[in-house]
Amino acid sequence: LLSLIGSYLIPSCFTVGSGEHLNMPTQASCPICDWLASDPVCFSIGPGEHLRLCPQDYTCCSSQMEETLAHQSETDFLSAIDDTSQFLHTTFTQRHRKFDEFFRELIDLSEKSMNQMFTKTYGRLFTQNANVFQELFVELRRYYSGGSVSLTEVLSEFWSRLVERVFSLVNPQYQFSDEYLECVNKHAEQLQPFGDLPRKLGLQVSRAFIAARALVQGLATGRDIVNKAAKLSAGAGCVRALMRQWYCPLCRGMPSLRPCHTLCLNVMKGCLANTADLDTEWNNFIDALYQVSEKLEGPFNMELAADSISVKVSEAIMHMQENSIATSTKVFQGCGSPRLTPGRSRRSPKESGGNRRPFRTFSPEEKPTTATGTNLDRLVSELKERLRPMRGFWVSLPHTICNDKNMAADVTNEDRCWNGQTRGRYLPDVTGDGLMSQINNPEVEVDMARPDVRTRQLIMELRVATNRLKHAQAGQDTDFMDSKSPPPPPTQHKYYDWFGCPTLFLEIYCPVGFQSNPNFAYLIKLVKVLLSS
Repeated sequence: LLSLIGSYLIPSCFTVGSGEHLNMPTQASCPICDWLASDPVCFSIGPGEHLRLCPQDYTCCSSQMEETLAHQSETDFLSAIDDTSQFLHTTFTQRHRKFDEFFRELIDLSEKSMNQMFTKTYGRLFTQNANVFQELFVELRRYYSGGSVSLTEVLSEFWSRLVERVFSLVNPQYQFSDEYLECVNKHAEQLQPFGDLPRKLGLQVSRAFIAARALVQGLATGRDIVNKAAKLSAGAGCVRALMRQWYCPLCRGMPSLRPCHTLCLNVMKGCLANTADLDTEWNNFIDALYQVSEKLEGPFNMELAADSISVKVSEAIMHMQENSIATSTKVFQGCGSPRLTPGRSRRSPKESGGNRRPFRTFSPEEKPTTATGTNLDRLVSELKERLRPMRGFWVSLPHTICNDKNMAADVTNEDRCWNGQTRGRYLPDVTGDGLMSQINNPEVEVDMARPDVRTRQLIMELRVATNRLKHAQAGQDTDFMDSKSPPPPPTQHKYYDWFGCPTLFLEIYCPVGFQSNPNFAYLIKLVKVLLSS
């Protein structure tokens, strides 16, 4: 709308004269009536004593026009926030989808590779026991999808079932009851029939799956945080300031005049005071995402882990086969002699199923790719490039908006801009960032005694998400909450903590930087007075 007024209405309606129109607009300098031609509230030029928001000088605007423009300024502001944050939302949404599709496809390819490899190597022996391997991948998918699954228990259960099957297969001349196989399992931990391969595979798979799940859920959390943070509600003080900077020039007959850059900054910093307080935790969250992505292209590589499942399981089976006599002897000593299979007194011939073939690993050029022709290294590289510019997004949002030529005058145009009253330089200093810095904001009245609960909840969500990502960097399995789940409600207490901030779940409700603010003592008194009244 601002751009429309500046480029469409001005050439036909606005005539630059000697400068007298700065104090009293002329009909030619009042395109507001053309803009609202279909609106019966169009007001002829006259004194502005009726105005509540704009300077009460000669004006083109009626009270109804002023109200209409105030609503429009709020709409423009919210649209600017939405447009500016769109790249965040798009990045998180697209990266989440790409990584999720890729990781799921890796799991599918891993299972397919195992089925093909084991069918060729073990033949009917594998197909008869395929449910053991199918169940492993069912549980791995359930874990990755966010289910309440312990990877340690999943892998332990898999090896327990596998040792029972393989022990029976390498001793076909015996019949084993369920109780006997339980005894075999009890001895397996000490005998280590698969060697050190279960530990190695467990470490590799656990780290990779924990990091992969953490990254995908972290991207979903980022998307949801952006959605919530961008859905602002401009307060009355903010709307008044927006109206004064964007549309009061129009009412004064100066539609081409943009607000001074520093005026715009003060207005935006006041309107976005709570949002700026997300900055510290937001940066920590982005850093944690970046570090987890680096782990995935390094020691926690999901591609290598998925590729290694079939190889290491096959190596484990071969290890047990090669040591079957020694293992069986020790088991028989501990569990007793099993019964011979009726009609069998010696080992049966080995099951035919093709000769074992040596397993190969992929060279970097041969890494498995998804249907889109990408691999993990490329995905991670693209993600890291997109994460870097996200740092400091919320605290720099006022600058991003005010740097738009449709929103404010260029920073070099300090003398030919709207300063809130007329054309000229804007003199007040630019305030700092965040809620506590707005106490001296000359443009926006900000209620610092009541920090925005929604922003404090977002801060808490970011802290929780960052903590999960940091655990994943260490290969630690933590229960990730669903990204859509709201944080637990705060617990209220009727006392003050040691530095005077009311402890209504301190980390959520107390303003960021509360203690370090130079107006700290004054604010403590203010909060106490308000709460005691």
